[in-house]
Amino acid sequence: MPADPYPFEFDPATTALVIIDMQRDFVEPGGFGETLGNDVSWLQAVVPPLQIVLATAREVGLTVIHTREGHVPDLSDCPPAKLNRGDPSLRIGAPGPKGRILVRGEYGHDIIDELTPLPGELVIDKPGKGSFHGTSLGAELAELGITSLIVTGVTTEVCVHTTVREANDRGYECLVLSDCVGSYFPEFQRVGLEMISAQGGIFGWVAPSSAFLSALTLQEIPS
Repeated sequence: MPADPYPFEFDPATTALVIIDMQRDFVEPGGFGETLGNDVSWLQAVVPPLQIVLATAREVGLTVIHTREGHVPDLSDCPPAKLNRGDPSLRIGAPGPKGRILVRGEYGHDIIDELTPLPGELVIDKPGKGSFHGTSLGAELAELGITSLIVTGVTTEVCVHTTVREANDRGYECLVLSDCVGSYFPEFQRVGLEMISAQGGIFGWVAPSSAFLSALTLQEIPS
């Protein structure tokens, strides 16, 4: 399929759609992200195209994986270097508008209704920015025989970038869908995408979801 910096080849049978951290705390008005002064409309713009990608992936039988950033209630998996940053009243574990901030099991920690995982879809709870750190994702992908990742979600320059870099070091081929990832900062979005495909695809490929959907709907995934 067409992509930047050159065409991306994938076998749907060994490819997974990864949806990173589309959580209420980050995406919705009144969530943690907005309380930090961010304009969540930049992230909400990702939802409609991502809904189409998710529905199509499910229709053709592509492996779907969701991630959520957050911590166990006693915060024992949150290192001080992460816990002690920011306004003391808005730190991880503090009461927020949608429950304790980035704590597993809280309303704000969960995935938005528009992208709710279906039964059987893998949900990875991660304590860090990257989806491989401190999780079972690597083992899960190996068991499924996955070699390529279609990466979506938020935010482009933080959790998406970290995951793509981790995946690249582990030998996965990554395609980032440019309209299905988002940042609170337009400049970070632009530069983050350029960094992925720079220097001949140093971390992976970038393409709009329309190109991926056109390629995907021509495939037949063996059961």
